[in-house]
Amino acid sequence: MIRYALRCDKGHDFDGWFRSSEGFETMRDAGQVACATCGSARVDRALMTPAVSEGQAPAKAPLSSPRNPAEAALEALRRKIEASSDYVGLSFAAEARAMHDGDRPARAIHGEARPEEARRLIEDGVPIAPLPFLPRKRTN
Repeated sequence: MIRYALRCDKGHDFDGWFRSSEGFETMRDAGQVACATCGSARVDRALMTPAVSEGQAPAKAPLSSPRNPAEAALEALRRKIEASSDYVGLSFAAEARAMHDGDRPARAIHGEARPEEARRLIEDGVPIAPLPFLPRKRTN
C-alpha cells in the first residue's frame, strides 16, 4: 500500500491509501478519487516529504491500529457505521434512490457510488453524505 498526500484543484489537501501508483492513477482517471473537503474529482498527488527525525529511523506503527487521534476517531466512526448499517457496495445509488422513492423499506446503508451518481442523488433531494474513508474490501 502507498499513502499519497493529495490536493484538489481548489487547493484542499488530504491523503489516501492506494495499492500502487498505477492503482491511484487508474482510480483518479475514472473519477473515483475525490476531495474529502469539497468532493472535486480533479485530484493529483501533492509534494510529500518524509517524516524522519534526525538520527532516528521512523517508528513503524501496525497498519491495523490508528497512529494519531484523528485516525482513531475515523476508525471509531467506521466501526459505528459498519455496525449500524448495511453495506450495499456498488448498488448504493440504486438502493438509496429506491428507498427515497418508497420502492424499498428505509434502512441505514453505506456503499460506493460514482461522483456523477452521487451528484444526481443530491440534486434529486436524496439525503446522502460522503464518508471520510474508503470501504474495506469484502472477500468470501
